[in-house]
Amino acid sequence: MQSIDLVVFDMAGTTVTDQHEVERCFAEAAAQTGLFVTAERILAMQGLAKRYVFETLWKEQLGELHTDVTRQTDVSYAAFKGILENHYQTQGATPTEGCLETFAWLRERGIAMALTTGFYRVVTDIILEKLGWLNGLNEQRMGGPDSLIQLSIASDEVERGRPYPHMIERAMHLLGVSNPKAVVNIGDTPSDLLSGRAAGVGLNLGVTNGTHSRDQLDAYPHDLLIGSLAELPSVISQQLTANSSLYAV
Repeated sequence: MQSIDLVVFDMAGTTVTDQHEVERCFAEAAAQTGLFVTAERILAMQGLAKRYVFETLWKEQLGELHTDVTRQTDVSYAAFKGILENHYQTQGATPTEGCLETFAWLRERGIAMALTTGFYRVVTDIILEKLGWLNGLNEQRMGGPDSLIQLSIASDEVERGRPYPHMIERAMHLLGVSNPKAVVNIGDTPSDLLSGRAAGVGLNLGVTNGTHSRDQLDAYPHDLLIGSLAELPSVISQQLTANSSLYAV
């Protein structure tokens, strides 16, 4: 990694504080619609596109080819959307430890920032608005050098969400970054790390103060696990310094 042009952040659990409320909303929707799923199974699928999660779980419960899978998925997903949107509308959202300071540090250095998420656009915008992060973004959710972030991508805006690399690749395309080795990817779930590996990013980082612990993330592909976003500027500085020394020799 000779330079860093773009940092791709996950939202819930990485840049947005998550006290497992998304899992609770998911569990409530499942219970309301007759889907039997454990808390451990829900946690394991954090970060994935939410409709895909319901579809997967209904296939597991009914059978891969059962004729009711699509209908039941639609019912559960609709219930989940209502519960989740109401949660963020009424409870709001807060940035994680070190998030805003890290954003400011990256902005000072001209490094672009993109937020990706397993949420769909409607709830993504609710969260961004509550945080004030929609300011400066256009209808395509792209910003500029003066906006807090330069891009927001929701899972329903790509062909496939995580663990596929499509959101990272879309961010690179829209922000004019051609080399994946100039990209840092950071998230708090296995699917975040898997998508970073699939995209071939230069630095693939896990953060352990979100929905998954260090032990839970350690088995998945990563270059480093950090305690919070407060550590990210130091990690990037060390990486750039090491690269500078390497190329100076």
